[in-house]
Amino acid sequence: MMESVSIFDQHRDQKRSENAPLADRMRPRSLDEVVGQEHIIGEGRLLRRAIEADRVASLILYGPPGSGKSTIAAVVARSTQSHFVKLNAVMSGVKDIRRVVGEAEERLGMYGEQTILFIDEVHRFNKAQQDALLPFVENGTLTLIGATTENPYFEVIPPLVSRSRIFELNALSEADLREIVRRVLEDEERGLGTMDLAVDEQAMDHIVGVSAGDARTALNALELAALTTRPDDQGVRRVTLEVAEESIQKRALQYDRGGDAHYDTISAFIKSMRGSDPDATLYWLARMIYAGEEPRFIARRLMVHAAEDVGMADPRALQVAAACAQAVERVGMPEGRIILAEAALYIATAPKSNTSLAIDRALEDVRRGKGRGVPPHLKDASYSGASELGRGEGYRYPHDHEGHWVQQHYLPEGMEGTRYYEPSDQGYERRISERLRR
Repeated sequence: MMESVSIFDQHRDQKRSENAPLADRMRPRSLDEVVGQEHIIGEGRLLRRAIEADRVASLILYGPPGSGKSTIAAVVARSTQSHFVKLNAVMSGVKDIRRVVGEAEERLGMYGEQTILFIDEVHRFNKAQQDALLPFVENGTLTLIGATTENPYFEVIPPLVSRSRIFELNALSEADLREIVRRVLEDEERGLGTMDLAVDEQAMDHIVGVSAGDARTALNALELAALTTRPDDQGVRRVTLEVAEESIQKRALQYDRGGDAHYDTISAFIKSMRGSDPDATLYWLARMIYAGEEPRFIARRLMVHAAEDVGMADPRALQVAAACAQAVERVGMPEGRIILAEAALYIATAPKSNTSLAIDRALEDVRRGKGRGVPPHLKDASYSGASELGRGEGYRYPHDHEGHWVQQHYLPEGMEGTRYYEPSDQGYERRISERLRR
C-alpha cells in the first residue's frame, strides 16, 4: 500500500532540505560520490559488491567521526529494495526496537519485504537493548547496520558481533578532505557553487588540518566561513586564514607536517625528553597535538626515544612507550592525548643511557667483514648427525655452573675481548654493571 504525499508535505521536505547543514546536503547519493574508504568500498571490494547487488548482510561500521559511516548507510538506503529504518541509540530504547520489529514482521509476512535497521551510535545501546535486537537479527527479521566510533569488540555484545561483518573506516586523509571541499565549492545544486567564494590556500590548509580527518567538521567550518563573510567590492567572498580560524574556533600554528616547523617541533620534543625536562616535554607535545599531528607518529617517536635515550637505564620505558602506542591506537583522540602525555612524562623523568647505540659499532664491524663464522661450540646441535660434524662440541651450559655463568667465548674467532656494551652508572644499568664485574 502506497502512502500519499500532500503538497504541504512536499513543500515541507523541500524547505527542510534547503535549510539542512551543508554536510547533510552534500551527503553522497551513490558509492561513486563517496570520497575515501577505498579499502572497503573500492571497485571489487566485498562491501561494494554487496551494496550493488542489494545483498547487504548485517554489518557494523566502525570508525572515527566524520569518516563516512552514516554516508555508507545512506547509500544503502538509496540502493536497496528492502525497507530502511533508522534509529539513533541515544534517542531510542527497547520500546522503539519492539515497534520496529513488529512493523518488520508485518512487512515480511504480508509483502515479503525485508527490513534493514540502521542504528547510529549503536555502542550507546546498553546490554539489555542489544539483547532485545539479537533474536530478530538471528532469525532474519532484521538486517542490522550499526555505526560506532568505539571498538565493537569491546562495546557491542559478542553475539551481535559474531552475526555481523565488521568494517573499519579510517579517518579521511587531507587529500580526501580537499577533494570534498573542492566538490562543495563547485556544486551549484547542493553546495556553495552559486556563491562567488574564494578560499585562500592558508585558510584551506587550516580547515583541512584542524578537521583531523572529519569531513563534517571541515564542511561546517567552510559553511560558517562562507555565510559570515561579506562580499568585497567585486562581489567575492574571500575566506582568509583569519576567517577560517574564527569559523573553526582554533588558532593556526605554523606547523607544516612536511616542512621545517614539523621537524623542528619534534626535535625540540625529543631533546626536551632527553634533557629530562618534563615541562618543556609537555609544551612541545601540546603544540603537536594542537596542530593536528598524527598520534601514531608521536607514539613511534616515543618508542624510539625510549630505546635510544633511556635504554637499559630503565628498560620499562620501552614497555610504557609500546603500551602507549597500542592504547592510542585503540582509544583514539582526544583521550589519547592523556596517554601520550603519560608516556612522554615517564620517559622525560626516567634515568638516561644511550648504551643501546652500541649496536651501531657492532653493525660497523659486520659491514667491514670483521669476524669469521660461528664458532663450532656455538653452532646448532639439535638435529640428527650434528655431533658427527662437531656441532656444539665443547659448549658449556651456563645453568650447570655456580651463579648460572661459566667462562667461555661467544664472539667469533679473532674478536675475543671486543667490547661493544659499556653499561653506564645510571638507574638499572648500575646493577647490570655490578653483575658483569662479578
